[in-house]
Amino acid sequence: MKIFTQLFLLFTSISIYAQNGAVTGKVSDASGSVPAAQVILSPAGKSVTADNDGNYSIKNVPYGYYEIIFSAVGLQTVRKKITISQAETVIDITLQEESTSLEEVVITGTMKEVSRSESPIPVEIITPKLFKKNPTASLFEAVGMVNGVQPQLNCNVCNTGDIHINGMEGPYTMILIDGMPIVSSLSTVYGLSGIPNSIVERIEVVKGPASSLYGSEAMGGIINVITKTPAKAPVISADTFVTSWGELSMDGAVKFNLGKASSLLGVNYFNYNHRADKNGDNFTDVTQQNRISVFNKWNFERPDSRVFSLAGRYVYEDRWGGELNWSKKWRGSDSIYGESIYTRRAELIGLYQLPFSERIFTQFSYNWHDQNSYYGFTPYM
Repeated sequence: MKIFTQLFLLFTSISIYAQNGAVTGKVSDASGSVPAAQVILSPAGKSVTADNDGNYSIKNVPYGYYEIIFSAVGLQTVRKKITISQAETVIDITLQEESTSLEEVVITGTMKEVSRSESPIPVEIITPKLFKKNPTASLFEAVGMVNGVQPQLNCNVCNTGDIHINGMEGPYTMILIDGMPIVSSLSTVYGLSGIPNSIVERIEVVKGPASSLYGSEAMGGIINVITKTPAKAPVISADTFVTSWGELSMDGAVKFNLGKASSLLGVNYFNYNHRADKNGDNFTDVTQQNRISVFNKWNFERPDSRVFSLAGRYVYEDRWGGELNWSKKWRGSDSIYGESIYTRRAELIGLYQLPFSERIFTQFSYNWHDQNSYYGFTPYM
């Protein structure tokens, strides 16, 4: 009798275990996959977040009748009745745009967060969805998708450029990272080249003078790169961009916690090493480039709930253009003409909430730029 009871309990437990299934699928919208969509299985109380490709999986769900709920920011919530009666149930869903979208928040027009409708200055917003529809190797090229914003190369040999807004020259366009300016007209070359796309939450563009807030360098307009907070960023993200000309851009980011601090680390690597000469003039048609950029942002949780964040970026770039038979041994000589630029750049940006009853913040930034370049035998340091 005792043996019979043990066998009965064993087979019962096996039967119960076998009656657990899984729900998997993909969440999409009209433009493609929906990353970080929320999927809830009721009344089981199970909740998961879709990955960067919109895929989700809920495991160890007992057979039965359930309601599955899909939701994402800016999209309509969908509820669906399902029956789980097999090892894997696949539910793919396409979400529709919300007719009453959330009020967008911008900071560029007033130096503080306000709703877009209340901003005294019109602000255009570029989101990562636009990067996916129109892939580019850098943010320098990506902003060219905004009407009135024109990235322009001023030197076809060394690939130096700037950004014109409404026809005004590059020195009158100010580049900001998280609301803090980076150095003058050099900023459009080195400020937007090498920022990992995976750490960008949005780009705010102001066309027209904003000199009353940001000074004379903002006479043409402002481009403000807003980076993700570690709390909102995916755990791991990666992106690779390759062109038929041989350009390679690799982009990746990871977030992690260290004690009460959370961090987002992003790395971008760009390489182009193909000496093309389509017009036969013995000069490179496209500048040769090798660049790596590292971005790290920290949010510190304080006991008094005050805000403290710190971000840093380092860029190293080796670029050159000139005669096809030029090599580094001819750098700084007049035997074979070449334009060679070594760049090292470091940036530090911080935000700190002061210990007052009012919400008063101080922002600070530091920039260090070292350029070692030769144009033929003429040095520029």
